[in-house]
Amino acid sequence: MTFKRRHFLAGILLSGLVACGDSKFKSYSGPRVTRIDVYKSSRQMYLFSGNKVLKVYPFGLGFAPVGDKEFEGDGKTPEGLYYINRRNPDSRYHLSIGISYPDIQDVAEAQAKGLQVGSDIFIHGQGPEGRVLSQRKRDWTVGCIAVTDEQAEEIYAMVEDGTPIRILP
Repeated sequence: MTFKRRHFLAGILLSGLVACGDSKFKSYSGPRVTRIDVYKSSRQMYLFSGNKVLKVYPFGLGFAPVGDKEFEGDGKTPEGLYYINRRNPDSRYHLSIGISYPDIQDVAEAQAKGLQVGSDIFIHGQGPEGRVLSQRKRDWTVGCIAVTDEQAEEIYAMVEDGTPIRILP
């Protein structure tokens, strides 16, 4: 193999390694996450495998964090049992992991009050916009659960669709 060819191949390999290091998509090979518990009042999110806590993350909430979400635009984060049901790899908040809000009960309660229930509740990173907003206040979303971009990458890799998530006061 000629020097030029070796140099060319080494350059390709090196650029591939650099590109891998910058990816927001991490891999995870640890124990399966079987549930997520979110405690709004203490701003702590626990990822469990069975009864063992795998990770704990601090987070920010909606701009009106106390109480259960009642309608679109109230700034509250829903409370109850939901499931991870989708992902957005192109989120403006770095990465987003969808929560199955609203459920049938949420819809019925909002409709009984003549209100729109809202939707699109996620665990997400900050992205450029969130980094600016989170410097001013801890609770800045419209009802989502906000972690750092690095934490969103870990959670995105660790948590599978279908994982139950309990959001508690």
